[in-house]
Amino acid sequence: MTGAAAELTLGDGMRIPRLGFGTFQIPPDDTQRAVECAIEVGYRLIDTAAAYYNEAGVGAALRASGRDDVFVTTKLRNADQGYDSALAAFEASRRALGVDVVDLYLIHWPVPSEDRYLDCWRALIRLREEGVVRSIGVSNFLGEHLRRIVDETGVTPSLDQLEIHPSFSQPRLRQTCAEMGVAVQAYSPLGQGADLEADAVLAPARRLRVSPAQVVLGWHLQSGRIAIPKSTHVERMRENLALDEVALTDSELAAIDALDRPSGRIAGDPATFDFSQRLEDAAARGEI
Repeated sequence: MTGAAAELTLGDGMRIPRLGFGTFQIPPDDTQRAVECAIEVGYRLIDTAAAYYNEAGVGAALRASGRDDVFVTTKLRNADQGYDSALAAFEASRRALGVDVVDLYLIHWPVPSEDRYLDCWRALIRLREEGVVRSIGVSNFLGEHLRRIVDETGVTPSLDQLEIHPSFSQPRLRQTCAEMGVAVQAYSPLGQGADLEADAVLAPARRLRVSPAQVVLGWHLQSGRIAIPKSTHVERMRENLALDEVALTDSELAAIDALDRPSGRIAGDPATFDFSQRLEDAAARGEI
């Protein structure tokens, strides 16, 4: 099963939907509508972040839906890194979401230039021990960042949320995650337009009579990843969930794997990315 009902068991035993709904760059004043639509059509995983400045809209949508089976992920903003500041930032996110317990809390970026991600990880461990977070993980962490926090604390992240799409699939980092028992979740899973126009994607789309986007999402799920596509259009939301008939052959999966190239990155480089993610910073970058 590869559609809305499919789940993955994380290393800590928590179960997470394999396909979720991303909210990056959805304007705060449109977030509630978009998330309500996503929940209505069948998404049971909603991904947000303090740096998206739309947690309140996600929370409003959760309340409006009346459902108690939606898995919610949010993330620690770079400007809030540090032990005490991370604890305070989590409380702000929890209030904005209007929930007692957050299903998954992530460190958004390692920001190695500040060297505070280890303190952040210790704060997340405390939050899980206190029962206000069910699972803890990271986002954009490279192998050296993962190994350091595990070596220093003995606690392995449940998940690493990474930029992964056909033209930038990070096979070495994915292998490191697999060896460490860290699940991989793909953000920007459809990449840019060129990913959907590649022959390796179009050929199976024609064979299966599905869209190129469905082929790429099927590639993620058949490869063992979680994916969080974003759309503000209801029909596209439905299409992205309708993956039960998308069964790629081994050769088709390999052909899409072969599209990977080092220059395919869309987002920042985790080794150097150090934006504060404050409101003014995010607005200047066109992220809200």
